[in-house]
Amino acid sequence: MNNDIERVLYSREMIVERMNKLAAQLSTDYQDKRPLVISVLTGAVLFTVDMIERMDIKLQLDFIDVSSYYGGTHSTGEVKLVQDLNSEVQGRHVLIMEDIVDMGRTLKFLVDLLKERGAASIKVCSLLDKPEGRKVDIKADYVGFNVPNEFLVGYGLDYKGFYRNLPYVGILKPAIYEN
Repeated sequence: MNNDIERVLYSREMIVERMNKLAAQLSTDYQDKRPLVISVLTGAVLFTVDMIERMDIKLQLDFIDVSSYYGGTHSTGEVKLVQDLNSEVQGRHVLIMEDIVDMGRTLKFLVDLLKERGAASIKVCSLLDKPEGRKVDIKADYVGFNVPNEFLVGYGLDYKGFYRNLPYVGILKPAIYEN
C-alpha cells in the first residue's frame, strides 16, 4: 500500500499532536453539554475513536452513513442517507465528526437533517478541510488540517474501500485511480 502513495502529508505523530489540541478545545467547549457525538461512517471512525478517547467530558456516541461518492474519486452530486442514527437528536448538542470536508454537499445534507430534527446546536469537527474543493457554503467549526486539492487516503480516508488503515494521510498516486 505504501508504494501507492505519492507523498505523506501528515504523519501519525502530526495527527496525534493536532488531535490532542482539538480534543482539549472540545473538552472545554462541551464541558457541561453532554453532547451527542455523531461519527460519519466509514471514514471518520478512526478519527472519532481517537478523539473521544482524548475528550474529558460525558458524551454519547452514534453513527450515521451519508454518501455521495459510492467508492469512486468524484462525488455524484447526489447525497444519500445510507444508515440513520439510533439516537434522538431533539434538544441535544450535536458534534459531527468528519474525516474530510471537501465539496461540502454531504456535510450540508447532514447539518440540514439534524436542524430539521431539532438539535439544540450543531458543530462540526473535521480532521481535514479541503476549501478548494467546496461547492456548497459550509465549513467545519474545528479543523485539524487544511489540505490541498488532491486525492487523499489514509487514517480513515479510502479509495474503493482500501487504504483506510494507513496510519498517516497521504496523496494517492494518480496512476492508481486513473485506470
